Amino acid sequence: MATAELAVAIPTLVLVLFVALSAVATVTDQVRCVDAARATARALARGDDQASALAVGKPLAPPGAAFAVSAAGSGSGVEVTVVVRGRPAPGLGWLGSRATPTGRAVAAMETVGSGDPAR
Repeated sequence: MATAELAVAIPTLVLVLFVALSAVATVTDQVRCVDAARATARALARGDDQASALAVGKPLAPPGAAFAVSAAGSGSGVEVTVVVRGRPAPGLGWLGSRATPTGRAVAAMETVGSGDPAR
């Protein structure tokens, strides 16, 4: 009798442990995506070129993360937006995009002397 319960309980326990560890990995990747987006946006706002800014952010991002950079506004009101999207953990892939770690940061371009944004 105890063997039948054990035969059902052990695979269930392994599945729950796998999903829990995948959730922890996703949360960790979420924090890494936010940090990478923030560092990249900050570098772009300082006036660094895109390649240099991505070189600052990529080491902070989870492996295989994708970066999207955009700028909006005109004159001294230019803002850069950086979105970093990681890959979902293997155990949470069935959740689709809801399990994809994503970080987004917006920074205003800093002005240099005459009020023009740094470029």
